[in-house]
Amino acid sequence: MTPSNPAVSVVIPTFARPALVLRAVESVLTQTFSNLEIIVVIDGGDSATIASLQSLSMSRLRLLPLERQVGGSRARNEGVSIAKGEWIAFLDDDDLWFPKKLEKQIAVARASDSTDPIVACQVVARTPGGDVVWPRKLPTEPLSEYLLARDSWAQGDGLMQTSTLLVTRRLLQKVKFQDGLRKHQDWDWLLRAAKEPGTRVEFVNEPLAVWNLRESSGSVSRKLDWQASLNWIRERRGLVTRRAYAGFIATQIASQAARQRHWKAFFPLLTEMFRMGRPKAIDMCLLVGMWLVPGSLRERLRSSW
Repeated sequence: MTPSNPAVSVVIPTFARPALVLRAVESVLTQTFSNLEIIVVIDGGDSATIASLQSLSMSRLRLLPLERQVGGSRARNEGVSIAKGEWIAFLDDDDLWFPKKLEKQIAVARASDSTDPIVACQVVARTPGGDVVWPRKLPTEPLSEYLLARDSWAQGDGLMQTSTLLVTRRLLQKVKFQDGLRKHQDWDWLLRAAKEPGTRVEFVNEPLAVWNLRESSGSVSRKLDWQASLNWIRERRGLVTRRAYAGFIATQIASQAARQRHWKAFFPLLTEMFRMGRPKAIDMCLLVGMWLVPGSLRERLRSSW
């Protein structure tokens, strides 16, 4: 029976991946913390997913089919709008949770002295080169530098991925995911939410979720579009430090431009990095490396670190 006042509402947006979302839901059902409801937001006409989930036939599961596709940000907001729980946890349809994920995060959240804690955790990142545990370091201030800049060659220094987040419904009603944003949805929300009074990042320093980078490789958020990423960081310039701005150009934008073989972007991005940012030596090395080191070699190097 669905609890009338569940402590946690789990919001899972999905579209046209019935087998994956069923697996994600099943990982929620194995949670040792059971006072929860599961809201699967079906982003547009998707009868196969509806049929797959209806086979579970349980009262804790609520389906929210949307008439048309609205994207991940709006889908999450729609799920939050019908949630009953004091706390909201997000899970992407191709990711998984370990059984004690919610139990451990709820304990940290309730022990926090902030009114609206943002609780994250480590993940097992399932990459084409194998499994790695990210992030390698705890969240630090300023948050924009932790999320967007690197202090080493390897990916995964700082990370707060959507499927790790547990936050209050109150905060999500105040700060919604940016509707229509196709890329960087989690970073965008985190940077805005962290500015709200009473928020603080809390962290469980152990992997409690699986981030499936192999199966999400075709998702909209991972498609190459360096101009969209450049527009995003320019629009959010007031929320990031100059170092974070430079780090984002060096890793995210330069990587996409190089893989798209937009060679003419190199010098404009280099100019942007110095004009609007404050790069460190590692940022310069990363920017140049994105063009000089083939992507396949970079993937092999990451898997070895």
